[in-house]
Amino acid sequence: MDDTEFHRIKRLPPYVFAEVNAMKAKARAAGQDVIDLGMGNPDLPTPPHIVAKLAEVAGNPNTHGYSNSRGIPGLRKAQARYYARRFGVELDPESEIIVTIGSKEGLANLAQAITSPGDIILVPNPSYPIHPYGFIIAGGSIRHIPVPGQTTIDEFMPALDRAVRHSVPKPLALVLNYPSNPTAQVVDLEFYRPVVDYCRKAGIWILSDLAYAEIYFDDVPPPSILQIPGARDIAVEFTSMSKTYSMAGWRIGFAAGNRRLIQALTRIKSYLDYGAFTPVQVAAVAAIDGPQDCVAEARATYRSRRDVLIEGMKGAGWDIPSPPASMFAWAPLPAAFAELGSLAFSKLLLTQANVAVSPGIGFGEYGDHHVRIAMVENKHRIRQAIRNIRAVLADPDKAIDLYQSGLGDNITRLKARA
Repeated sequence: MDDTEFHRIKRLPPYVFAEVNAMKAKARAAGQDVIDLGMGNPDLPTPPHIVAKLAEVAGNPNTHGYSNSRGIPGLRKAQARYYARRFGVELDPESEIIVTIGSKEGLANLAQAITSPGDIILVPNPSYPIHPYGFIIAGGSIRHIPVPGQTTIDEFMPALDRAVRHSVPKPLALVLNYPSNPTAQVVDLEFYRPVVDYCRKAGIWILSDLAYAEIYFDDVPPPSILQIPGARDIAVEFTSMSKTYSMAGWRIGFAAGNRRLIQALTRIKSYLDYGAFTPVQVAAVAAIDGPQDCVAEARATYRSRRDVLIEGMKGAGWDIPSPPASMFAWAPLPAAFAELGSLAFSKLLLTQANVAVSPGIGFGEYGDHHVRIAMVENKHRIRQAIRNIRAVLADPDKAIDLYQSGLGDNITRLKARA
């Protein structure tokens, strides 16, 4: 039987990233040195004091049983301390915070908890795939709000109002994600203020994804939507340990904010999981409450990689806006390659430059004029990627011909034809 016969599977389009990943795996199997700037998988090690705490607690067999679905009390209290310290927001760890198995799982489970068939969810486009598809899997329908780049509040509010006025039934929720994945846009509190006011009046929930709160490069750190007065009446916010502490594989995140939404997520999680492994949760407490110089060091590392990437690509003939936050650059397709679209251009870079990037179309149709470049390789590897891409950009017509003819297997072959 074909799995496309299943209702929820039929609602999901082919996973665009899978095409590039399959090509990447094939190239590596053939012995090619692929520089992977595609998936946002942190390459920095988890700080030693966090690993040490995990090992210490895991040595106690009393911690090996089922944990607490909504998170151990100590971790929820640590997250409350983080919000008070970082944002000046006081949260009740009993009713306004829940631990999730990563922010992605948390958002998907909340979608299951609050979505009825046919409910309309407002989602920026482009956006991280779980933002729309978590609700599509739950039976909802998506209305996209175009945000292809650095969208101002004067542009966002009319688009939001237009989406609400033309939605039947009235939208259930709005998803926000700043710093944004994939666009790296950062907003200030003045962006959130009218959005909160509008959604409160319209009776629309707000789900804010703040996973990149601590990976920023400007002097002013990204704010939390919960800093806006009245936001907790309608908003819940997701954060994650993955990028802040390089704990992506540990799968620890949080939801915080509106009590009703936290209660709904708590209820559904009680049926779905027993929570993350207790030693992992205790180690997460050590991360949040422990020394934060490791976070500053990670931030400095990503900043230096960003500078090498942006300056190097500019020298190679590819002007890419410098991201103010996140571990990604949102790169417009070079003019000579624009007609290819993001998927074909990503394949071209992989086959001819041995560099993997993420096609913008994978984040929504409004992303098809961009690719996302992840800064997850060291500066030496990034410079090598720039050299490889420079050879591709040097003669666009030849590069496109090689790609379309299937001859461009690697950078060596391209150089041989130059």
